[in-house]
Amino acid sequence: MDVLPRGDGLRFALTHIVAPLLAFAALLLVMRWLDGDQWIADRLYAMQGGRWALRDAFLTQHVMHTWGRGFGIALWLAALATWFVARHRDDMASLRAPLAYLLVAVVLSVLCVAWVKSWSNMDCPWDLVRYGGDRPFVGLWQVRPLGLERGACFPAGHAGGGYAWMALYFFLGAARPRWRWAGLAAGIGLGLAFGIAQQLRGAHFASHDLSAAAICWAVALITWRVFRPALVRSRWLAAGFGPETKA
Repeated sequence: MDVLPRGDGLRFALTHIVAPLLAFAALLLVMRWLDGDQWIADRLYAMQGGRWALRDAFLTQHVMHTWGRGFGIALWLAALATWFVARHRDDMASLRAPLAYLLVAVVLSVLCVAWVKSWSNMDCPWDLVRYGGDRPFVGLWQVRPLGLERGACFPAGHAGGGYAWMALYFFLGAARPRWRWAGLAAGIGLGLAFGIAQQLRGAHFASHDLSAAAICWAVALITWRVFRPALVRSRWLAAGFGPETKA
């Protein structure tokens, strides 16, 4: 018995590395170099009457942004509490390694997004002259004009906090394989909800969200590879084979 997804061969590489990489690259090409970002932002801005009317709205600011962040933290703390319980209950032994993986993958995803954001130096749409701000657009690889305040909007931190839960795919692949696609859908759905809310506020372009999703998927995949031996043992333990080992 193995932990899903199975194997390290060509099929795994194509479905979990090559296909996502090509999809992210194609979408980023459309958003950044074919002006997809501006096309979407222009319409969101016009839809709100030529201003970011939803920037401080209750739903987008308080529910989706402030409460959404709290929801993500609460989810992580609930997983941590469950891991502590699993450490002391024999009937939950098979969940120890998967929960440990999930906790680490989510934290690393959030930290990696924040790290890139700390040096990328890009502005939010609401900062730009095109959308009622006072700054010119400066691309990721362009030299920022002297005296222009630094930007801190790329990639999207809030959306990243949702996409970090794509790690549920690998967690459930070890704990409840039949539910793994539901776990992936939950992570994507949470990231989309947070990301769309922030785009409606003028806080991010679509490419900011896509970049956060790409980082989170890469972190989830790499972390899964590191944890894979322990996750395989968990599947054996869940099936009633092998000694109990704490993760």
